[in-house]
Amino acid sequence: MSIPTGNLITQARKASEPMANRDTPFIYNEWYVAAFDHEVGRHLLARRLLDRRVVMYRTQDGEPVALEDRCAHRSFPLSRGHLEDDSVVCGYHGFRYDQSGDLTQVPSQKNCPRGIGIRRYPLVRQGPLLWIWLGDESLADTGLIPRQDWIDDPAWACTSGYFHHPGNYVSLHENLMDLTHLSFLHANTIGTPDYACAPYKLDFKEGHYTLIREVVPTTLSPVWGRTTGLEGCTTAARIATSEFLSPALHRVSVTFYDSAQPVEGREQFHIRTAHILTPETLNSLHYFIVHGRDFARHDQALGEFMHEQLFAAFNEDVQGLGALETALDDRDEQHYEISVASDAPAVVTRIYLKKRADAERQPRNGQVG
Repeated sequence: MSIPTGNLITQARKASEPMANRDTPFIYNEWYVAAFDHEVGRHLLARRLLDRRVVMYRTQDGEPVALEDRCAHRSFPLSRGHLEDDSVVCGYHGFRYDQSGDLTQVPSQKNCPRGIGIRRYPLVRQGPLLWIWLGDESLADTGLIPRQDWIDDPAWACTSGYFHHPGNYVSLHENLMDLTHLSFLHANTIGTPDYACAPYKLDFKEGHYTLIREVVPTTLSPVWGRTTGLEGCTTAARIATSEFLSPALHRVSVTFYDSAQPVEGREQFHIRTAHILTPETLNSLHYFIVHGRDFARHDQALGEFMHEQLFAAFNEDVQGLGALETALDDRDEQHYEISVASDAPAVVTRIYLKKRADAERQPRNGQVG
């Protein structure tokens, strides 16, 4: 049995220092998804986002609102109150707040204190998603929201879902940037044995990291083979592009075709998946998913089969990374981790996340950002 030496442990730990991990502080100056648009209505929806309590609702005119979920009086959760017109009434002492977060009424006295209120967070709808900014509001440029126009494009048929994920968002980004795990963690769903050793190409730009893996020829797993008509085909191609787009968003795009057919005129099938990560705490996250296809768009049965199969695979990630989180709870003085060549996209992503988190805590104009 090989027992790691103290020097090896020290070297491994030093190599990991520049990388974000589950203890790395959050990046607040970024757009994150707070909810699917359909979740927010004429009721108070409470959600913890980046360890901040937020309450959301929709005004009578249909505008989505996100407020700090606490009363300025005694910090009672406003989400335990109720809506009256477009105002939130605290369920403890009846203090009333308008949609801007301003205190407008104190029932126990005639005059309401001026200039008192709670924070309203920028909340922007794009397609089926509501994006929130929890950081410095002066930096909240809506142009920075990572648009995914295909989600609203009628040429794509989309389904969506959500997991409350018992893991750290850094670990999930790493999971998505190293899909060699498909051959193992997803052996019974979307993975094939040849996926882990297939050749790949990398393209790294600051804040946008791309991994392209070409599995050719291959035999597709049922979720892809049955839906594309390539089931049992031993010359199928699976070209997968995995992209880190922001701390909140990862996109996987895959092209399938029969590689034995002539390039000109052969039918191609495309799918895209937006993996949307919003930390809840350092040890849990909101995992929103939107999946789309550009084929068999009107085949409801096929769409339901694909959705069921895919979300079974995504649940394998949730369960697996939950187990990983539990294992990390038991770290001791001998604990260390190594990286290998296929970890390069995940490593550069984790380095970027740590740089962003560290930069927010650097002094700016005499203050810590």
